[in-house]
Amino acid sequence: MRQFFGMSQSGDLMEALSTLENPQFIMLMSNNAQFEKHVKALEKYYPGVPSIGCVGMSYDTRMVEEGVGVVAFLDGVSAAANVLEEVSVMPVKYISRLEEDLQKVNAASEDTICIDFCCGNDACVLTTINTVLRQRGISLVGGTGDAGKVSVNGKIYQDAVVYALVRNHNGRVKTYKENIYRKLGNYRFIAADTDKENYVIGTLNGKSAKQVYQSILHVTDEQILTQTFQNPFGKINGDDICIISIKEVQGDALACFRQVNDSDVLILLQLADYEEVVQHTIRTICKDFPQRSAVFSVNCLFRYKLFCERDYMQTYLQQMAELGSHAGLVGYGEHYNNRFVNQSMTCVVFE
Repeated sequence: MRQFFGMSQSGDLMEALSTLENPQFIMLMSNNAQFEKHVKALEKYYPGVPSIGCVGMSYDTRMVEEGVGVVAFLDGVSAAANVLEEVSVMPVKYISRLEEDLQKVNAASEDTICIDFCCGNDACVLTTINTVLRQRGISLVGGTGDAGKVSVNGKIYQDAVVYALVRNHNGRVKTYKENIYRKLGNYRFIAADTDKENYVIGTLNGKSAKQVYQSILHVTDEQILTQTFQNPFGKINGDDICIISIKEVQGDALACFRQVNDSDVLILLQLADYEEVVQHTIRTICKDFPQRSAVFSVNCLFRYKLFCERDYMQTYLQQMAELGSHAGLVGYGEHYNNRFVNQSMTCVVFE
């Protein structure tokens, strides 16, 4: 298979699509003001080609911050794209669509990936989707877009998740998750007084969440929102750690970008040597896949901000380009199989 990336910094969709011919699957990443216009135009230019879209920044070796980016897969892939609606209430209501699409592409664990763009209620959505995907061993990579709207096959939805099942006819697929943080000290917190709907942590070990964070890191209320780039929370999930970013201070509580439940065990994280972590990821992928057709990734908005602040973002994109064709989305939360994570990178590699 081959991966195409087209872009226009000014939001000119025709410019972004100028060299795209005979795509089998398309992903649109546009700006909020032009999203609806771009969704309709894309369906007009490539009628019947499965597509999903969201509002968000995109990249290959360059960033597209305000314009439009298009990723397409060509030659030797088959795809089906669809939507699960009412995700805030009952995404399982539409799960038969996913089951039918798995049969349509003849999905198998070694050669098929599910890519999703979501509007919210991510944890519930991923649990719902995974109940079907895990029966066939299908992996998932995706993320949350901006502005609360997504698209599939020329139609725009709110309160929904759009997905595509993509089968590689010429080789394997495999997913990866990259964490550039490590444990700080031996802190261990039991979360309580949480608001699951609004992702709020009220107390940690019986003390206000804000007080606990400030007492360890010696930061003001205002500094908490930037300190989370270096010191997010981590939620222990078996052998893995899910990163939890702080969104805002709410009185003595902390609102986050993913759900925390009463009795969840949290730890505090610190920024590791992210350049070495990136190089380790690249080496691992090269070892697993000596021959690579494409890499599609989702990078967290907070990672993007951190890398920009440290003048590393352009270097990062150049380093990832060593893998071959690499493109992706800057997300507001990353999806990895059944996990909703923050401040991470998730990707799928096509042989």
